Amino acid sequence: MNKTEKLISALLGVALVLCFMYGPMRKGAPQQDASAETAAAATGETAAVEAAAPDAAAATNLQAVVDAEPAVVPEVAVPSKPEEIAVLENDFLKLELSSWGGVVKKATFKKFAVGPGEISEGNPAFSMDYSESPLGAIEGVEGAGLNASFDVSAATPTSVVFSAGGVVRTYSLAGDYSLELAETFADGSRPSGRNALSVGMMTRGDGKTDFVSIDSWQSDPKGGDVVHHDDDDTAVKPLLGGMGGGGGCGGCAPSKVQPGTPAVSSAAVAAPQRWVALKDRFFVTALAACTQPNAGFTASVRRDTTTDFYKPVSVATTVAFEGGVAERTAKFYIGPKEQSRLADLGMRDVMEFGIWRWICYPIVWLLNACHSVIPSYGVAIILLTILVRLVFWPLTRKSTEGMKKMQEIQPLIKEIQAKYKDNPQRLQQETFALYRQKKVNPMSSCLPMLIQIPVFIALFNVLRSAVELRYASFLWIPDLSEPERLLADVAPFSSVGGLNILPLLMAATMYLQSRLTPSAGDPKQQRMMTVFMPIMMLVMFYSFASALSLYWTLSQVMSIIQMWMIRRDTERRQAAAAPVEVIDPPTPTRQQRRHGA
Repeated sequence: MNKTEKLISALLGVALVLCFMYGPMRKGAPQQDASAETAAAATGETAAVEAAAPDAAAATNLQAVVDAEPAVVPEVAVPSKPEEIAVLENDFLKLELSSWGGVVKKATFKKFAVGPGEISEGNPAFSMDYSESPLGAIEGVEGAGLNASFDVSAATPTSVVFSAGGVVRTYSLAGDYSLELAETFADGSRPSGRNALSVGMMTRGDGKTDFVSIDSWQSDPKGGDVVHHDDDDTAVKPLLGGMGGGGGCGGCAPSKVQPGTPAVSSAAVAAPQRWVALKDRFFVTALAACTQPNAGFTASVRRDTTTDFYKPVSVATTVAFEGGVAERTAKFYIGPKEQSRLADLGMRDVMEFGIWRWICYPIVWLLNACHSVIPSYGVAIILLTILVRLVFWPLTRKSTEGMKKMQEIQPLIKEIQAKYKDNPQRLQQETFALYRQKKVNPMSSCLPMLIQIPVFIALFNVLRSAVELRYASFLWIPDLSEPERLLADVAPFSSVGGLNILPLLMAATMYLQSRLTPSAGDPKQQRMMTVFMPIMMLVMFYSFASALSLYWTLSQVMSIIQMWMIRRDTERRQAAAAPVEVIDPPTPTRQQRRHGA
């Protein structure tokens, strides 16, 4: 998570703690099997990278900035031969490759539309244009650059061969989003010094929460670690300007990127990497593995100089290599940020769940499992919410009952506090004695709820950026990954980006839940929190993805139902346990006795 997301998560956690008190992040170390997972995904290719890893001092030299041309490819001479376009296609991807440089110029995602709804003539499939920085472009190899005209041969629907001089480049499209590039270099064409391979480029969308960023996995003899270059302290971080993560700041980072910054700027990381990934909110373009160990990468960012703080518009990357080889094979991933596919490549940390990954990964799996039962992500969120509430039902019940008991003994606690206000030690002893006598555990009211906080924050992290929710509609909501934005062009809603109904319902249910929840605290504080917390959450959630508000609103509704059921059950048990008053019959009068009454 970037700093914006960590701040939001922290505020969410504080809000939940306050709710539980008054109503009743940096990324951690990688998983122990992360290096094994990466090694398994890359097989012998990553082993070669490990063998070439430099000493510890060089491996941690992430601040090294080298003089390098921007990764956005400059204008080059047009080859003399006409350009030929080869098309590789499977059920997921359509790639357009050019004979000029033997590169990938465009990728079209056949499962994802540009806008809401099914793919059609008016709503074409989403695509990435690599024209400014073609994927697979070679730098530093004589006769094989972008100004070289390759011959096209052996073309099939899923593979094509480009050849120019002694360089042969074979692209093979797998059954999903994986593209393999096998290169052979004849003796006269073998690179002799520093050369580079382009990973393409990523362009930022127009949405408020869209972003572009770079992740990589730094090679290390001990296994390495994932680096999020928009947040970790590397040479690339100032270029990204705190953009990553889509925390809703609109891409502004005044403390890092000021007007006057060059429209295109670049920097380099000198340490070898297992993989390098360009990403936006939902998609990834990555060099996932290569048989030749790399020598780091160079990143270039293009900015919009017409906006405040020069928002990043696109980011491009080239991976550097030292020395020549007769052949090498690189594996690219061009696809959505789907957990299962990234996990197979050892790149699951691109999801950027941080310290909550151990909860987020199962939640993503559960969300997709629910969707497989009923093909609606709105219904899947509802099912997921119900499942989470059912899992925590016993804890919530225990917490509510504990708060009720604490509320009942408050008059006795106040008597003790008044009696021993000048003797803190005796006050503590008498208070705990009262807890033992009444069989009350003061922690039982809040500890079960505190256990749930990681789950709530993990759900926040998952639902804000799940590619599965992209343009997923539900009821009146056109896109679960965005706010509802109803009547966005109608005043006064236009001033706040439109009318979002779910956050309003969420605040209302939160207020009702606070009123129903037993409280042992100060009544004035309770009243303040009953009003303040819903307002604070409304402000926080108003511009968040509607999926988050849907989850939270339904969770509050279920909590209200549970509290009502617990209250009704408690009243029933109290009524059953209450002593029955025996009333003696009245003494009969003389007349009643005479008549035998």
